[in-house]
Amino acid sequence: MKDAAELKALISLADEPDEQLYEQIRSRILSYGLDAIPSLESAWESTLEDKLQQRLIQLIHQIQQETLFTDLQHWSQFGYEDLLRGFILVTRFQYPDLDVDAITREVGRIVQELWHELNNDLTPLEKVKVLNHVFYDINRFSGNTTNIHLPENFYLKNLLESKKGNPLSLGIFYLIIAKSMRIPIYGIDLPKHFILAYTDEEKQSLTADDVVFYLNPFNKGAVFTKNEIDLYVKQLRLNPQPKYYEPCSNKNIIGRLIHGLADSYVLSGNNDKAEELRQLMKALD
Repeated sequence: MKDAAELKALISLADEPDEQLYEQIRSRILSYGLDAIPSLESAWESTLEDKLQQRLIQLIHQIQQETLFTDLQHWSQFGYEDLLRGFILVTRFQYPDLDVDAITREVGRIVQELWHELNNDLTPLEKVKVLNHVFYDINRFSGNTTNIHLPENFYLKNLLESKKGNPLSLGIFYLIIAKSMRIPIYGIDLPKHFILAYTDEEKQSLTADDVVFYLNPFNKGAVFTKNEIDLYVKQLRLNPQPKYYEPCSNKNIIGRLIHGLADSYVLSGNNDKAEELRQLMKALD
Protein backbone atom coordinates (compact mmCIF):
# COMPACT_ATOMS: atom_id res chain seq x y z
CA MET A 1 0.00 0.00 0.00
CA LYS A 2 1.20 3.53 -0.77
CA ASP A 3 0.69 5.10 2.63
CA ALA A 4 -1.68 3.65 5.23
CA ALA A 5 -1.53 6.77 7.38
CA GLU A 6 -2.41 9.03 4.46
CA LEU A 7 -5.32 6.77 3.45
CA LYS A 8 -6.69 6.79 6.99
CA ALA A 9 -6.45 10.59 7.07
CA LEU A 10 -8.18 10.90 3.70
CA ILE A 11 -11.05 8.64 4.76
CA SER A 12 -11.48 10.71 7.94
CA LEU A 13 -12.13 13.69 5.62
CA ALA A 14 -14.76 11.88 3.57
CA ASP A 15 -17.54 13.88 5.26
CA GLU A 16 -16.16 17.14 3.80
CA PRO A 17 -19.21 19.36 3.06
CA ASP A 18 -17.50 21.36 0.30
CA GLU A 19 -18.10 19.35 -2.91
CA GLN A 20 -14.99 20.64 -4.69
CA LEU A 21 -12.75 19.74 -1.77
CA TYR A 22 -14.45 16.38 -1.40
CA GLU A 23 -13.84 15.64 -5.08
CA GLN A 24 -10.09 16.03 -4.50
CA ILE A 25 -10.25 13.76 -1.44
CA ARG A 26 -12.34 11.21 -3.34
CA SER A 27 -9.93 11.16 -6.28
CA ARG A 28 -7.00 10.55 -3.97
CA ILE A 29 -8.78 7.71 -2.14
CA LEU A 30 -9.68 6.07 -5.46
CA SER A 31 -6.02 6.09 -6.46
CA TYR A 32 -5.36 3.46 -3.77
CA GLY A 33 -7.54 0.96 -5.62
CA LEU A 34 -8.44 -2.30 -3.88
CA ASP A 35 -6.03 -1.53 -1.03
CA ALA A 36 -8.47 1.13 0.17
CA ILE A 37 -11.50 -1.17 0.53
CA PRO A 38 -10.76 -2.70 3.99
CA SER A 39 -10.27 0.78 5.48
CA LEU A 40 -13.38 2.11 3.74
CA GLU A 41 -15.45 -0.82 5.01
CA SER A 42 -14.12 -0.30 8.52
CA ALA A 43 -15.05 3.39 8.36
CA TRP A 44 -18.52 2.52 7.07
CA GLU A 45 -19.09 0.13 9.98
CA SER A 46 -18.05 2.72 12.56
CA THR A 47 -20.33 5.58 11.45
CA LEU A 48 -24.09 6.11 11.63
CA GLU A 49 -24.10 9.29 9.55
CA ASP A 50 -26.16 8.63 6.40
CA LYS A 51 -24.36 10.93 3.97
CA LEU A 52 -20.95 9.64 5.02
CA GLN A 53 -22.12 6.03 4.72
CA GLN A 54 -23.39 6.72 1.21
CA ARG A 55 -20.10 8.29 0.19
CA LEU A 56 -18.13 5.36 1.58
CA ILE A 57 -20.39 2.85 -0.21
CA GLN A 58 -20.00 4.77 -3.48
CA LEU A 59 -16.21 4.77 -3.11
CA ILE A 60 -16.12 1.02 -2.47
CA HIS A 61 -18.41 0.36 -5.42
CA GLN A 62 -16.43 2.56 -7.80
CA ILE A 63 -13.14 0.90 -6.86
CA GLN A 64 -14.67 -2.54 -7.39
CA GLN A 65 -16.13 -1.55 -10.77
CA GLU A 66 -12.90 0.03 -12.01
CA THR A 67 -10.94 -3.04 -10.93
CA LEU A 68 -13.44 -5.31 -12.66
CA PHE A 69 -13.20 -3.28 -15.87
CA THR A 70 -9.40 -3.58 -15.83
CA ASP A 71 -9.54 -7.33 -15.12
CA LEU A 72 -12.08 -7.93 -17.91
CA GLN A 73 -10.02 -5.83 -20.31
CA HIS A 74 -6.95 -7.92 -19.48
CA TRP A 75 -8.97 -11.14 -19.97
CA SER A 76 -10.22 -9.88 -23.33
CA GLN A 77 -6.70 -9.14 -24.52
CA PHE A 78 -4.70 -11.99 -23.04
CA GLY A 79 -6.82 -14.64 -21.30
CA TYR A 80 -9.99 -15.11 -23.34
CA GLU A 81 -9.30 -18.82 -23.86
CA ASP A 82 -10.26 -19.28 -20.20
CA LEU A 83 -14.06 -19.12 -20.38
CA LEU A 84 -14.46 -19.91 -16.69
CA ARG A 85 -12.41 -16.84 -15.82
CA GLY A 86 -14.65 -14.70 -18.04
CA PHE A 87 -17.79 -16.10 -16.40
CA ILE A 88 -16.32 -15.45 -12.94
CA LEU A 89 -15.50 -11.84 -13.87
CA VAL A 90 -19.07 -11.14 -15.00
CA THR A 91 -20.37 -12.74 -11.79
CA ARG A 92 -18.12 -10.41 -9.79
CA PHE A 93 -20.22 -7.51 -11.09
CA GLN A 94 -22.91 -8.53 -8.61
CA TYR A 95 -20.72 -10.46 -6.16
CA PRO A 96 -17.39 -8.61 -5.81
CA ASP A 97 -16.32 -10.84 -2.89
CA LEU A 98 -16.99 -14.04 -4.86
CA ASP A 99 -15.17 -17.10 -3.50
CA VAL A 100 -13.29 -18.07 -6.67
CA ASP A 101 -11.52 -20.99 -4.99
CA ALA A 102 -14.85 -22.57 -4.03
CA ILE A 103 -16.08 -22.25 -7.62
CA THR A 104 -12.87 -23.77 -8.98
CA ARG A 105 -13.23 -26.70 -6.59
CA GLU A 106 -16.83 -27.27 -7.67
CA VAL A 107 -15.83 -27.26 -11.34
CA GLY A 108 -13.04 -29.71 -10.53
CA ARG A 109 -15.46 -32.00 -8.70
CA ILE A 110 -17.87 -32.17 -11.67
CA VAL A 111 -15.02 -32.67 -14.14
CA GLN A 112 -13.72 -35.53 -11.97
CA GLU A 113 -17.15 -37.18 -12.06
CA LEU A 114 -17.18 -36.86 -15.83
CA TRP A 115 -13.63 -38.22 -16.12
CA HIS A 116 -14.68 -41.41 -14.34
CA GLU A 117 -17.51 -41.96 -16.85
CA LEU A 118 -15.71 -41.19 -20.13
CA ASN A 119 -13.32 -43.20 -22.28
CA ASN A 120 -11.68 -42.59 -25.65
CA ASP A 121 -13.65 -45.31 -27.41
CA LEU A 122 -16.97 -43.51 -27.12
CA THR A 123 -18.61 -41.92 -30.16
CA PRO A 124 -19.50 -38.18 -30.09
CA LEU A 125 -23.13 -39.01 -29.29
CA GLU A 126 -22.09 -41.40 -26.54
CA LYS A 127 -19.79 -38.75 -25.02
CA VAL A 128 -22.64 -36.22 -25.00
CA LYS A 129 -24.95 -38.80 -23.44
CA VAL A 130 -22.43 -39.28 -20.60
CA LEU A 131 -21.92 -35.53 -20.26
CA ASN A 132 -25.67 -34.95 -20.09
CA HIS A 133 -26.02 -37.68 -17.46
CA VAL A 134 -23.34 -36.11 -15.23
CA PHE A 135 -24.56 -32.54 -15.80
CA TYR A 136 -28.34 -32.92 -15.67
CA ASP A 137 -29.03 -36.20 -13.86
CA ILE A 138 -26.25 -36.44 -11.26
CA ASN A 139 -25.71 -32.72 -10.61
CA ARG A 140 -29.33 -31.77 -11.38
CA PHE A 141 -28.74 -28.62 -13.43
CA SER A 142 -31.87 -27.45 -15.23
CA GLY A 143 -33.46 -24.46 -16.92
CA ASN A 144 -35.29 -21.89 -14.84
CA THR A 145 -38.53 -21.87 -16.82
CA THR A 146 -40.53 -19.74 -14.38
CA ASN A 147 -38.19 -16.76 -13.95
CA ILE A 148 -35.99 -16.96 -17.03
CA HIS A 149 -35.48 -13.19 -17.34
CA LEU A 150 -34.32 -12.51 -13.78
CA PRO A 151 -30.75 -11.08 -13.57
CA GLU A 152 -29.84 -13.80 -11.05
CA ASN A 153 -30.12 -16.39 -13.82
CA PHE A 154 -27.03 -14.96 -15.52
CA TYR A 155 -24.60 -15.37 -12.63
CA LEU A 156 -22.38 -18.40 -12.04
CA LYS A 157 -22.77 -18.14 -8.25
CA ASN A 158 -26.56 -18.45 -8.48
CA LEU A 159 -26.33 -21.26 -11.01
CA LEU A 160 -24.11 -23.33 -8.72
CA GLU A 161 -26.29 -22.65 -5.66
CA SER A 162 -29.74 -23.13 -7.20
CA LYS A 163 -28.78 -25.54 -10.03
CA LYS A 164 -31.04 -23.44 -12.27
CA GLY A 165 -30.15 -20.97 -14.99
CA ASN A 166 -31.09 -19.53 -18.37
CA PRO A 167 -29.81 -20.78 -21.76
CA LEU A 168 -26.70 -18.61 -21.51
CA SER A 169 -25.56 -19.47 -18.00
CA LEU A 170 -26.36 -23.17 -18.42
CA GLY A 171 -24.73 -23.25 -21.85
CA ILE A 172 -21.57 -21.50 -20.71
CA PHE A 173 -21.11 -23.78 -17.72
CA TYR A 174 -21.85 -26.89 -19.82
CA LEU A 175 -19.22 -25.63 -22.26
CA ILE A 176 -16.68 -25.11 -19.46
CA ILE A 177 -17.16 -28.68 -18.21
CA ALA A 178 -16.93 -30.12 -21.74
CA LYS A 179 -13.78 -28.14 -22.56
CA SER A 180 -12.14 -29.29 -19.33
CA MET A 181 -12.31 -32.81 -20.77
CA ARG A 182 -11.25 -31.65 -24.25
CA ILE A 183 -14.65 -32.51 -25.71
CA PRO A 184 -14.90 -30.30 -28.86
CA ILE A 185 -18.07 -28.41 -28.00
CA TYR A 186 -18.50 -24.70 -28.81
CA GLY A 187 -21.05 -21.94 -28.39
CA ILE A 188 -23.35 -20.77 -31.18
CA ASP A 189 -24.51 -17.14 -31.24
CA LEU A 190 -28.14 -17.78 -32.15
CA PRO A 191 -30.55 -14.81 -31.73
CA LYS A 192 -32.70 -14.96 -28.57
CA HIS A 193 -31.24 -18.33 -27.65
CA PHE A 194 -27.85 -19.87 -26.91
CA ILE A 195 -27.02 -23.32 -28.19
CA LEU A 196 -23.91 -25.49 -28.53
CA ALA A 197 -22.25 -27.46 -31.30
CA TYR A 198 -20.20 -30.64 -31.25
CA THR A 199 -17.46 -30.38 -33.89
CA ASP A 200 -15.18 -32.82 -35.67
CA GLU A 201 -12.07 -31.54 -33.90
CA GLU A 202 -10.55 -28.69 -31.93
CA LYS A 203 -8.88 -26.12 -34.17
CA GLN A 204 -8.40 -22.37 -34.52
CA SER A 205 -11.04 -21.65 -37.15
CA LEU A 206 -14.30 -23.60 -37.30
CA THR A 207 -17.22 -23.29 -39.69
CA ALA A 208 -20.68 -24.83 -39.88
CA ASP A 209 -19.15 -27.61 -42.01
CA ASP A 210 -17.17 -28.76 -38.95
CA VAL A 211 -20.34 -29.23 -36.85
CA VAL A 212 -21.40 -32.83 -36.25
CA PHE A 213 -24.61 -31.92 -34.41
CA TYR A 214 -26.08 -29.22 -32.17
CA LEU A 215 -27.10 -29.28 -28.49
CA ASN A 216 -29.71 -27.40 -26.50
CA PRO A 217 -28.29 -26.85 -22.96
CA PHE A 218 -31.63 -25.44 -21.78
CA ASN A 219 -33.34 -28.72 -22.70
CA LYS A 220 -31.05 -31.21 -20.94
CA GLY A 221 -28.51 -31.23 -23.76
CA ALA A 222 -30.97 -32.46 -26.39
CA VAL A 223 -29.29 -33.15 -29.73
CA PHE A 224 -30.64 -31.67 -32.98
CA THR A 225 -29.55 -30.79 -36.53
CA LYS A 226 -29.13 -27.75 -38.76
CA ASN A 227 -32.69 -28.20 -40.00
CA GLU A 228 -34.07 -27.15 -36.61
CA ILE A 229 -31.98 -23.96 -36.73
CA ASP A 230 -33.31 -23.27 -40.25
CA LEU A 231 -36.86 -23.57 -38.92
CA TYR A 232 -36.12 -21.43 -35.85
CA VAL A 233 -34.55 -18.65 -37.96
CA LYS A 234 -37.54 -18.79 -40.32
CA GLN A 235 -39.98 -18.49 -37.40
CA LEU A 236 -38.13 -15.38 -36.20
CA ARG A 237 -38.34 -14.00 -39.75
CA LEU A 238 -34.59 -13.48 -39.90
CA ASN A 239 -32.28 -13.77 -42.85
CA PRO A 240 -30.01 -16.80 -42.31
CA GLN A 241 -26.44 -15.83 -41.44
CA PRO A 242 -23.34 -18.03 -41.09
CA LYS A 243 -22.91 -17.03 -37.42
CA TYR A 244 -26.23 -18.71 -36.57
CA TYR A 245 -24.66 -22.07 -37.44
CA GLU A 246 -20.94 -21.83 -36.67
CA PRO A 247 -18.93 -21.76 -33.42
CA CYS A 248 -18.29 -18.34 -31.88
CA SER A 249 -15.46 -17.03 -29.72
CA ASN A 250 -15.32 -16.84 -25.93
CA LYS A 251 -15.23 -13.05 -26.16
CA ASN A 252 -18.45 -13.17 -28.15
CA ILE A 253 -20.04 -15.40 -25.50
CA ILE A 254 -19.02 -13.15 -22.58
CA GLY A 255 -20.12 -10.07 -24.51
CA ARG A 256 -23.51 -11.65 -25.05
CA LEU A 257 -23.70 -12.55 -21.35
CA ILE A 258 -23.08 -8.93 -20.33
CA HIS A 259 -25.52 -7.61 -22.93
CA GLY A 260 -28.23 -10.05 -21.85
CA LEU A 261 -27.66 -9.17 -18.21
CA ALA A 262 -28.02 -5.45 -19.01
CA ASP A 263 -31.31 -6.13 -20.79
CA SER A 264 -32.48 -8.15 -17.80
CA TYR A 265 -31.79 -5.27 -15.43
CA VAL A 266 -33.74 -2.91 -17.73
CA LEU A 267 -36.71 -5.30 -17.57
CA SER A 268 -36.47 -5.35 -13.77
CA GLY A 269 -36.36 -1.53 -13.65
CA ASN A 270 -32.74 -1.19 -12.56
CA ASN A 271 -31.40 1.16 -15.24
CA ASP A 272 -28.35 2.15 -13.17
CA LYS A 273 -26.98 -1.40 -13.20
CA ALA A 274 -27.83 -1.73 -16.88
CA GLU A 275 -25.77 1.38 -17.65
CA GLU A 276 -22.84 0.10 -15.58
CA LEU A 277 -22.92 -3.11 -17.62
CA ARG A 278 -22.95 -1.15 -20.87
CA GLN A 279 -19.81 0.63 -19.68
CA LEU A 280 -18.30 -2.75 -18.72
CA MET A 281 -18.92 -4.00 -22.27
CA LYS A 282 -16.32 -1.50 -23.49
CA ALA A 283 -13.63 -3.60 -21.78
CA LEU A 284 -14.13 -6.18 -24.54
CA ASP A 285 -13.44 -3.71 -27.38
